Amino acid sequence: MTATVFNIVHGSFVDGWGIRTTVFLKGCPLRCVWCCNPESQHAQPELQIIQDRCSGCGRCLERCSAGALALEDGRIQVDRYRCSGCGDCVQGCWPGALALWGQERTAEDVFAECLRDREFYAQSGGGVTLSGGEATLWPEFCLEMIRLCHRAGIPAAIDTCGQVEIETGLEVLRQADLILFDIKGLDPETHRQNTGVDNGTILHNLDRLEAWRKDVIIRYPVIPNHNQREAEKIAQFLSALGCVRRVDLIPYHQYGMGKYEQLGRQYTLSEPPLPEEERQRLLALFQSAGLKAQLGG
Repeated sequence: MTATVFNIVHGSFVDGWGIRTTVFLKGCPLRCVWCCNPESQHAQPELQIIQDRCSGCGRCLERCSAGALALEDGRIQVDRYRCSGCGDCVQGCWPGALALWGQERTAEDVFAECLRDREFYAQSGGGVTLSGGEATLWPEFCLEMIRLCHRAGIPAAIDTCGQVEIETGLEVLRQADLILFDIKGLDPETHRQNTGVDNGTILHNLDRLEAWRKDVIIRYPVIPNHNQREAEKIAQFLSALGCVRRVDLIPYHQYGMGKYEQLGRQYTLSEPPLPEEERQRLLALFQSAGLKAQLGG
């Protein structure tokens, strides 16, 4: 019952009801052009390089058995095809220029860490949220986490992109107390251009949640020139679903740009932030459709 965990956030107010502990798991079937967590896309651990901290000492090279590291003009470089993500080089990096995104952990170990926040759950109506990436790519881990939470009387939520095709992944959605569900567009071809997949499976799974009478928080990232033009259709579509308890409108931002550089990737999207008046217009649009909506997660 293990998964690759790349972050655990304590005291989150944006990942479900109340105060949450959010466990972020690596691996995602989508490649959204606006993704702000590129470290979550691949399932395996990945090396983070913060060039401003690199002293050029070269100690990390001695620890890399794969020969994936090199110094070029005093800056550390990594061959990511050769890097196994073992983390040995991190131990030799005194300035802290190297870190590892992702560590294999057991459900029991992660739950024990979450359990330290139990008092906050009781006071706020919160609980544990399993997020990603796409949490359902680790179904056995998630099912064990949900079992441990329920045994302790702690609500468990799943944050999903909806691209869930295997039965054990669907079982994770069945067992969770709350589902945070991404809607990134209704037009199949536009969805494919924006995320790498069409939305057939995603919308079918939302129908499943409606039939199962699950409590669902919809997350709609609003991206200018990509899916913002579908806002009115999305509002009308969601207003017909009884399972939707809230809609979170996530305005476009560029907070993750620095992570792309640290992973040796290029961030290709450059859109203006949504003006405040446009944010309020969108909020009013969803509220006028009879939906409980808010700005932000």
